[in-house]
Amino acid sequence: MHADHHPSPEIPAPRGQAGNSTRFAVPVDAALRAAGWQPGRWDIKQAEIWADALREHASPAGHRHCVFPAAVEAWAEFGGLRLSPTGPGRQIAPVDLHVDPMHGLHMARTLGDLGRALGTEVCPLGAETDSQALLAIDAEGRVYALDHTGDWYLGPDVDQALTTLISGTTPARLTPG
Repeated sequence: MHADHHPSPEIPAPRGQAGNSTRFAVPVDAALRAAGWQPGRWDIKQAEIWADALREHASPAGHRHCVFPAAVEAWAEFGGLRLSPTGPGRQIAPVDLHVDPMHGLHMARTLGDLGRALGTEVCPLGAETDSQALLAIDAEGRVYALDHTGDWYLGPDVDQALTTLISGTTPARLTPG
């Protein structure tokens, strides 16, 4: 039998347990809840504070941040969370992260360059606390990590990006356009 050699990449949610979210796989849901997230979390006030701070900031060379709904929504739901996933990870070690766009305050030029390369606008989302990789989100809600080794695509939306980071799935490297 060859069925045992290729486990399914998706971890199914447990059956019959009331109150469990099916939005995230169990380990991801557990890490999010341990950090203080719960379904329906929505701190739009803090998200607006961050949006204003980013809009008002200009780099010495005059580079400015773009702020758009996908970023504000991600900050409202996940902003302020400090995630420290446990476990070995699927392919790489899970990363600790802090969802706080102020990690990218002084990265307006870098984010602007990435946005131009991708043909969209890009805004800071947070950081991987160990590597200091910057997490960023684009106007369509796709999420990226930028570090000294390159730029990485984490997923088509925040949920998938968090799943990639928390579950220790190897992200895809963005090839230069």
